[in-house]
Amino acid sequence: MPDADAGVSQSDLHSYLLGNPISPPDTTSPRATLESFIIIMREASRIWRHVRDEFDQSDRPFLTDEERLEIKYVLALIDKAAMVFNLEEIPLTARDRTAIETVLQFQEILDRIYIPPMDDIPGASAGSFLHSSARADLPESWIIPSTNITIARMDQGPRKGHYLVTADTVEQIPDDYEVVKYFPAKVDSGEDLYDTYIYTPGQIVPPQWFDLVELGPEWLQNRYGGQAYWQWLGLILLCVTPIALALSWYRLTRWRAVSVSAKRRYFGRLLAPTYMILCALVVRYLCEYHINITGELMLAVSTISTAFLWGGLAWLSFRLMELIYTWAIRNPALPMESLDASLLHTGYRILSMVIAVVIAGYGATRIGIPVYGVIAGLGVGGIAIALAAQPTIENFIGGVILYADRMVRVGEFCEFDDLSGTIEAIGIRSTRLRALDRTVITIANSDLAKRKIVNFSRRDQFRLRHDLGLRYETSPDQMRDVLMKIRQYLEAHPLVQEGFRVRFKAFGEYALIVEMHGYVSASDLVEFLGVQEEILLRIAEIVRDSGSGFAMPSTTTYLTRDQGVDAEKREAAERHVANLRAGNALPFPDPSQQEDTGPFEDVWPPQGSVARRKTEESQA
Repeated sequence: MPDADAGVSQSDLHSYLLGNPISPPDTTSPRATLESFIIIMREASRIWRHVRDEFDQSDRPFLTDEERLEIKYVLALIDKAAMVFNLEEIPLTARDRTAIETVLQFQEILDRIYIPPMDDIPGASAGSFLHSSARADLPESWIIPSTNITIARMDQGPRKGHYLVTADTVEQIPDDYEVVKYFPAKVDSGEDLYDTYIYTPGQIVPPQWFDLVELGPEWLQNRYGGQAYWQWLGLILLCVTPIALALSWYRLTRWRAVSVSAKRRYFGRLLAPTYMILCALVVRYLCEYHINITGELMLAVSTISTAFLWGGLAWLSFRLMELIYTWAIRNPALPMESLDASLLHTGYRILSMVIAVVIAGYGATRIGIPVYGVIAGLGVGGIAIALAAQPTIENFIGGVILYADRMVRVGEFCEFDDLSGTIEAIGIRSTRLRALDRTVITIANSDLAKRKIVNFSRRDQFRLRHDLGLRYETSPDQMRDVLMKIRQYLEAHPLVQEGFRVRFKAFGEYALIVEMHGYVSASDLVEFLGVQEEILLRIAEIVRDSGSGFAMPSTTTYLTRDQGVDAEKREAAERHVANLRAGNALPFPDPSQQEDTGPFEDVWPPQGSVARRKTEESQA
C-alpha cells in the first residue's frame, strides 16, 4: 500500500480500486471516500455503455461469454462503490437491490452538481488508506458545498473510524435525484444511466425481447409511479398467475377423497408451503432480473416475497418434521391414544414449532423487523399470557407426572376415588375413560394426578376369597374330610399360589362357615373368572361327595320329609377320617403337614374341557 505522504498515482488507483475485484474502496477520509466512488463508477459506466452498445448493434439473441464476464465485472464495481454508503437502515432483503439504485442515483447527482477540487476536500487521496493515528486531525464529517450530502466518520459497528455517506443522506438521495435529473450533466456523456436502468429489463443490458416492447404501442413505455406501463402489466401478471393456479388446483382437489394413509396425507401437506416458496422465488427473480421493478415498489416486492419465502420455509419445516415423525420416529407399537404416544407427538410438535419460529424469526430480521426487541417487549405480556394459560400448564404438568410415574395405561381398568372405568385415551390436557355403564368420563390431568388411583389391571395375582356355608347336619369328621380334600385340590391346582388358606372359621346363624382364601395367577380378569369358576364347581363336587351340602339361609323352623344328608357317603367320609386318625395322618391343625395328595394329582386343565383335550393332544 502506498505511503500516505508519498501520494498515489493514477496507475496505483486503477490497480487497487479496479484491478482487484475484492479490494474495498478507500474510506479513510472524506476525500478518499468520494474519490474512490468517482473512480470506480467512471470505469463501471464506461464498460457498461460499451457492452450495451455492442449488443444493441448485433443480431445475437444472447450475450457472449466475454460480455457476461464484463457485466459481472460492472456489477462487482457497483457493489464496491456501494461500500461508501451507510446502508444499515435498509432491510437486508432489499439491501443489494437498493444499493444498485442508490449508487446510480448518486452518480447522476454528482454529475450535475459542483464538486470542489479534490485537494480542497479533507484527507489524503484515494488509495492512501490512512492509518487511524493519521485520521485524528480529520473532521468528524464533511458536507459537499451547497448540498446536504454528508460524509461522516462511523462511531460504531464493524466499519468504525471509516468515512461513509451517512444514512440520512442515503435516505435523501432519491429525492435529490428527482430534483437534479432534469439538469444537464456537467461531466460524463450526459446519459442518465439510472433512468436507462430502471425502465429496461434485464441486468444492466436489456435482452433482445425488449425490442418487442419498444416496437409495440407507445403507451407501454409511458411511466407511472417510477415504473413503465409494461412493467406494471408484468408485475400484475406475475401476482395473478400464482393465485389463479392455486385456486384452480383447489377446485380440482377439494372433492377428492382423503387418503387413509397418514404418510400420504402428511406428504400432501408439503405441497402448499413448497408452492408458496417457489412462487416467492420465481416472482422475485423475474421482478429483479427480467421486469426490473425498482424503487419503493421493488422494496415492497422484496419485503413481501421475502416474507412469503421465509414464512413458507417455516411452514415447510413444520410439515417436514411431522412427516419425519410419521415415517421414522413414531413407534407403531404404541397406541395413538396412549400417554407415551401423546407425549412423544406433543414433544416433537413443540420441537417442530420451535424450529419453525426460529426460521420465521430469522426471516423477520431479513425484512427489518426487530425480532429481539419484539421478544423483549413480550416480557410483560408473557406474564399475562402465563396467568391465562395456568390451567393448561397445570394439565400439561399433570400429564408429565402421569407419564413419569406411569400410573395408568390405555386399556387398564382403574378406580379414581368415586369414578371407575377402562382408560380409553390419555392426552396432554385430559384423560378419557369408559365407565361400566358405557358412558365416557373425561378428567383433567391436573385433577387426575391429585386423586387416589387404584389400578386393577396391574395386579400380578387375583385374590380368591369365599366363605362356604355347610349344613349343620355335617359331622366333625365330614368337615375334616371336606377341608382336607379342598386343600388337596387347591394344592394340586397349578394356578393357585402357595400360602392359600382353607379353615373352618365359625358357626353361623344357619351354616357352618368355611373360609377359603388364596391367590390365583392370571393375566387378566377374564382368565381369573374362568379359573375361579372351575374351582368353585370342583368344591361343590367335593362337598357333595363328602355327603354334606350347602346350607340354605333361613331362621324358620320347618318340617320336611327329605332324608337329609346321604348316610352312606357320610359313613365313607367318617371312615376315611378314622383311617387317617388311626395312622396319625390327619393334617390338622397344620395343613402344610398333609402327606396324602388324595385323588387330585391332575386337576388342571379340568376334565372334559377343550383346554384339557388340547393339552393331551400336545403331549401325545
